Amino acid sequence: MGKLLQSLTSGGRRRGFAIPQPAQRDASFQHHYMKVRGVRLHWAELGKSDGRPPLVLLHGLFDSHLTWRSVAMELGRGRRVLMPDLPGCGLSERPDASYELSWHAEIIAAWLRMLGLDEVDVVGHSFGGGVAQMLLLERPMPMRRLVLVAAGGLGRDVGFWLRLASVPWVIEYLGQPFMARGTGFALGMARHALSKDYVTELSAMNGARGSARAFSRTLRHVIDWRGQRQLFFERSGEVQLPSTALFWGDRDPVIPIAHGHAFVSGFRGITFKRFEGCGHYPHQQQPGPFAVALEAFLDDPSVPGTHAPVPRHAAEAPGQCRRRRAVAAASGTRRVQRLAP
Repeated sequence: MGKLLQSLTSGGRRRGFAIPQPAQRDASFQHHYMKVRGVRLHWAELGKSDGRPPLVLLHGLFDSHLTWRSVAMELGRGRRVLMPDLPGCGLSERPDASYELSWHAEIIAAWLRMLGLDEVDVVGHSFGGGVAQMLLLERPMPMRRLVLVAAGGLGRDVGFWLRLASVPWVIEYLGQPFMARGTGFALGMARHALSKDYVTELSAMNGARGSARAFSRTLRHVIDWRGQRQLFFERSGEVQLPSTALFWGDRDPVIPIAHGHAFVSGFRGITFKRFEGCGHYPHQQQPGPFAVALEAFLDDPSVPGTHAPVPRHAAEAPGQCRRRRAVAAASGTRRVQRLAP
C-alpha cells in the first residue's frame, strides 16, 4: 500500500502509474489473473463451496473488488466467492477498447466459461448490475439467482456529477492527471461516508495509466447529459428473469430508489430489500445487515425460480400503487414472503 501511495505522489499523479499490486490488507483473498479475450483480468477469491453455486460479485463504475471487503468474509463461509475487477478497473488491465456494456458482459461471460462454472449466483452493484443485466440479455448463461444492488439500467435518473462527467472526450484526453484525486472528490460529493482506507486504496488504483480512457468510454456508453441511456426495461421481454432480488439504500444520491420500486412492480415475486439511512453503497455502509439479507435470499428455497411480467391490463390503479409502495417503504422488504424481519 505504501508503494501505491509513493507512486501516486512521485509523478504518477501526472502520468498515471502502472497497474498496482494487491494491498496487504487483502491477504485473506486469493488473487488470480487470467487473459480473457486479450485482456488481463484480475479477480479476488475466497471460500470453498459446500454444494452451493459460486457467488460472483460485480462492482460498480470505476470501483474494484475492494468494495466487497466488508462482506466477503461472511459470504465466503460455505460458498466460493469470486470478485472480479472489471476491465479498466482495480488490478485489471486497461486496454484501448470500446468499454461498452456488452463488451464488459462478454469478458465476464468468457471468464466464467474459462473457469468451468456451470451455474452461478450473481450480485451486481450499480454499473455491475448493468453488466449482470447484459449477461442475461446477450450472453445467456446459467444464473441461479440475481441480486441487483442500487443497479443502473432501471431508469433514466442519475446523479448530476455523472451526467456532467459524460461530456465527450474531456475526461478521456484531459482527465488522467486528476483520476486519483477525483476519486476521493467524487465519493465525497456523493455523501457515502465510506472508510478512509477504501477511498485511499481505490484512489491509488484509479490513478493507473489508462484509467481516464476506460472511465470515460464506459460512462459515455451508459450515461449522457440527459441521464442513463441503457434501460433494461426496454428489453426485459427478451429474457426470463432468474430468482431476483433488489437491494437499495433509501438515501441513494446516485440512482434513486424509485427505480427499484418501479422495476419490482413490473414483475411478479421479486424480492425488494430497503436499507434505511443508506446511500449508494449499502454493502459498505451496513455490511452486517447486507450480508444477512443476501445470504437469506440466496438460501431461501421458497423464492420463485422465475418472474413473469405483470400484464399491463393487470396493473393497479395509481392510487392502489401508491398505497402498496407506501406499505413497502414502511416495511423495508417486499415480496410474496418477507426476506427478513
